[in-house]
Amino acid sequence: MTPTRSSAGVKRSQLPPGVTCVGLIPARAGSKRVPGKNVRMLGGHPLIAYSIASALDSDVLDAVIVSTDSPEIAEIARAFGAEVPFLRPAEMAGDRSPDIEWIRHLLVTLETQGRVWDCYAILRPTSPFRRPETIRRAWAAFRADGEADSLRAIQPCREHPAKQWIVEGSRMRPVMPSPNPAATPWHSTPYQALPPVYVQNASLEIARTGAPLRMGTISGTAIMPFLTDGVEGFDINGPDEWLLAEHHAREHPDLLPAITERA
Repeated sequence: MTPTRSSAGVKRSQLPPGVTCVGLIPARAGSKRVPGKNVRMLGGHPLIAYSIASALDSDVLDAVIVSTDSPEIAEIARAFGAEVPFLRPAEMAGDRSPDIEWIRHLLVTLETQGRVWDCYAILRPTSPFRRPETIRRAWAAFRADGEADSLRAIQPCREHPAKQWIVEGSRMRPVMPSPNPAATPWHSTPYQALPPVYVQNASLEIARTGAPLRMGTISGTAIMPFLTDGVEGFDINGPDEWLLAEHHAREHPDLLPAITERA
């Protein structure tokens, strides 16, 4: 089934009124490909400010919390209205630290303080063009589904996996082989004629807190798609994406969420 931008899959019983959701913004220090990325200036503001602003202005999140190991990032995050109740432990802030570690640590620690939510949304600073209405649309779709463990943002693949290869010595085989050996191989088929395939982007995830706390995964097993529109799914992974983000911010500043320094 091809996902839509307003809902995903078949509509089932909605989540009941009063379901709570906390926005979590991960922002560790130590980015190597774009040094200081999370607080680097874009369009006149630190990069992280745009995720904080879109989260606060979405009006669907009961709290907006930044998880960071950096006192500098924590100070900037608070200046733009986010909470930083404590710093992330260094052992959970490495290049290869999985999300499950810091999410579970944050949720468990806050639960001991009497702060509990039904769901959480991960809003990474590297997607500055994600707007408040993006979050509202995703939350509405997740609530309307009612049975999904999580929702994840996706977009159509630009490079189809049917045209990708695994190299084994002096030979190679397709990552996604054609199901019919008698037909034209998929690696020789025009992109438009191939089955639609989507890739996740880093702009947005929503999940029930029970997934990391009781299932040991940030997504659970029933994952629903959320198709992002245009640059709202744009993710800054390296210098090339940073340059493109600067271009968008300079030529189309209205694509960025409005910023208010709140502290």
